[in-house]
Amino acid sequence: MQTDDTMARWLRALLPAALCALDPAGCGGVRLRAQAGPARDAWLAQLRALLPPGTPLRRIPLDAPDARLLGGLDLAATLRAGRPVAERGLLVEAHGGVVLLAMAERISSAAAARLTAVMDEGVVVMLRDGMEAREAAEFGVIALDEAQGDDENLPAALCDRLACIVDLEGLRAGDCPQLPFDAGHIAAARARLPTVSVSPVVIQSLGAAAQAFGVDSLRAFMLAVRAARAAAALDGRDQVGEPDVTLAAQLVLAPRATQCPASAAEAPADASPEAAAPDQPPDSTPAEAAPPPGDAGGEQRDEQKDDRPADLQQPLEDRVLDAVRAALSPDLLAHIRLAGGRLPRARSAGRSGALRGNGQRGRPVGVRKGRPGGGLRLSVIDTLRAAAPWQVLRRRQGMPATRVAVRPEDFRIVRYRQRTQTTTIFVVDASGSSALHRLGEAKGAVELLLADCYVRRDRVAVIAFRGTRAELLLPPTRSLVRAKRSLAGLPGGGGTPLAAGIEAGWSLADALRRQGDTPTLVLLTDGRGNVARDGLGGRARAEQDAQAAARRVRASALRTLFIDTSPRPHPSAQSLAAGMGALYAPLSAADAQGISRLVKQAGAQSAGQNG
Repeated sequence: MQTDDTMARWLRALLPAALCALDPAGCGGVRLRAQAGPARDAWLAQLRALLPPGTPLRRIPLDAPDARLLGGLDLAATLRAGRPVAERGLLVEAHGGVVLLAMAERISSAAAARLTAVMDEGVVVMLRDGMEAREAAEFGVIALDEAQGDDENLPAALCDRLACIVDLEGLRAGDCPQLPFDAGHIAAARARLPTVSVSPVVIQSLGAAAQAFGVDSLRAFMLAVRAARAAAALDGRDQVGEPDVTLAAQLVLAPRATQCPASAAEAPADASPEAAAPDQPPDSTPAEAAPPPGDAGGEQRDEQKDDRPADLQQPLEDRVLDAVRAALSPDLLAHIRLAGGRLPRARSAGRSGALRGNGQRGRPVGVRKGRPGGGLRLSVIDTLRAAAPWQVLRRRQGMPATRVAVRPEDFRIVRYRQRTQTTTIFVVDASGSSALHRLGEAKGAVELLLADCYVRRDRVAVIAFRGTRAELLLPPTRSLVRAKRSLAGLPGGGGTPLAAGIEAGWSLADALRRQGDTPTLVLLTDGRGNVARDGLGGRARAEQDAQAAARRVRASALRTLFIDTSPRPHPSAQSLAAGMGALYAPLSAADAQGISRLVKQAGAQSAGQNG
């Protein structure tokens, strides 16, 4: 049975399709989060129906080579004609329309860089295989995101250029409504779009909303302005109004929010008129409320002001902030609260293991000049492509009469890139203070994270520190049973040798990195060390040693997560996390499940940091 909430979700999901059909290159495109199925097919069918006749729609497969994507040498035609013959790329064919990027979560960073470069310039410049060409290529991108876990994500550069993020999870194709406009309406709006103007107040309100919600990307702000213009053109107006601004802010800025400003209702109680004017006597009337002398119309203006609706008395900036705040998803709000008010900015995407070059194994990432041998493999097709343009000249030079004349300088070998293994190192505070607080909750969070590492086939290690030293309870392993057993038998009590724990985690991470692994350090402690590195007591020396160890971790550029196990966030833990360059998360803000979700999200956002 269709509900009002389902209808609202579907309409919110379909509006980006209309904006993209109206202004594909201006709005950048849409990141469509959905598995292949009826719901995604219904969304794409609406997009196709909205595109005006003659608008190109091209599908780009994941393994499309550069020659097919950007254009290049047509090898078969070149060999037949005996001269270089060029072929047009998919991006040039999509000029003025839309491209569907299949399995976008698996796109390589190199392919994403080539795609985004064309999106920025609006042209494809081809300088390869002895040919030179420059053709227009302005289009929008529908990135079909089929990621099923936090370890798969779109490259940040591509996400930054897509205006809207649409999530179809939980929606059914049978509930999909029909939008109240068609391709003819879109064509008329396209003709109206160049005449739509934007006032400085609108630009200021969108900029204020982006700053308030922690949207650091300037492209997101520019995409929001373009989306507001497209919305106005779609509604038949030549001036961007408040409905267009709020819609653009909800569609473009809300999914990118990394913080949530307090609403007017949550303002501190001391922000009262009396507090704002402490020098006024209590019985006197505030200066702002007193009408100026001789102003007989003051009471009439106050009466007119009071008669206006409360929402219209707010500035446009505040109304836009309220609209974005209402559009934030509950999951995003929970993650912002867990991260201490602000989420870390996404760096790149993909699995957490770093990428390194490999001559024999891994994923092919291109070709280079070179001779086969020593484990290097010859790319026959690319070798023929390099030799094809020179066939006529080589026959004139008297080379042997063969079907294809190949010289050593034509040889191309395949380059491979292999993802290294990821090892998550859990450094757990088992001292008396931590056991008194929430050691059991910390164990629960670690067990959930261990299970997630097991699903990704990552290795895990467990280090505990208490008393006067740190101990490696579990060497790096993939055995989930061993990891849970070592954690379940972890006792609590004794002093807090915080510096020894950080040093032990750093030493193990450094050793794993030297072996070619990608280590991740997860530290669970209240941050209140009282045992120095030499095993002697003293809180002052212990804090100095802990800060020194933290600086060493930061200098090593390790990906580090600091989970504060105190009953409430403590300044010493926050200071130590900042010294380590770690993501700080207070365990007091959620249960074990919430911390597990936050850590997995942080791992996905900072994936590829070492690549």
